[in-house]
Formats: sequence, structure tokens, C-alpha cells
Amino acid sequence: MDATSAENGAPGAKGDKNVVQVTIFGHPYVIRGEADQGYILEVAAFVDQRMREITEKLPVASLSKVAILASLNIADELFKERASREQQGTVMQDRASTLARLAARLDEVIDGRP
Repeated sequence: MDATSAENGAPGAKGDKNVVQVTIFGHPYVIRGEADQGYILEVAAFVDQRMREITEKLPVASLSKVAILASLNIADELFKERASREQQGTVMQDRASTLARLAARLDEVIDGRP
């Protein structure tokens, strides 16, 4: 997704990109992206909500500071989710290996091999 400040004018649609007007933290933006409009609106609403949560917990006057803190929180959540999925993938690989060994052993027993 590409964002352009609404004050700078809406960019024209290129190719199959959707152009969506959103408001984040009280500021209008035009977002161009290949995702559908509903998804773009959902992502913008998520960012807006995170920025509002930051200002509720820690009153910060600067828009850029709020945006940076919200970005850091979102990035932290992303990194933790990636680590969790990576760990789950390792566990699943271990289980798959164990199942493959058990299946091979079961085949041996069924075939009468020691």
C-alpha cells in the first residue's frame, strides 16, 4: 500500500490498484493498494486505533511521536507472532518426524521384521 496525504491531492489509480480515502488519527490520507477496499479500511482503522491507544496511555503532543510509538507496538506484535509461528513450525516438524519413525516401525512390525 502507498499512502499520500490528502492535502497533496489524490493519486490516480495505476493498473489494478484500489484508491481509498481513509482517516488516521484525524488526518485524511489517500491509500493506493492492490488489496480490496475493505481490507485497506480495516488496516487503516487498526493503525488509527493503535495511535489512539498510545495517546490514552501516554499523552504525546507530536503526531510523529504517536505514529512512531504505534509503529513500534505493531512491529513488536508482528515479531512476537512470527517467533510464535516459527516455534510452532519447529514443533510440528518434530512431531511429523516422530510420526514418520513410528509409521516406519509399525510397518516393520506388521511385516514381521525385528
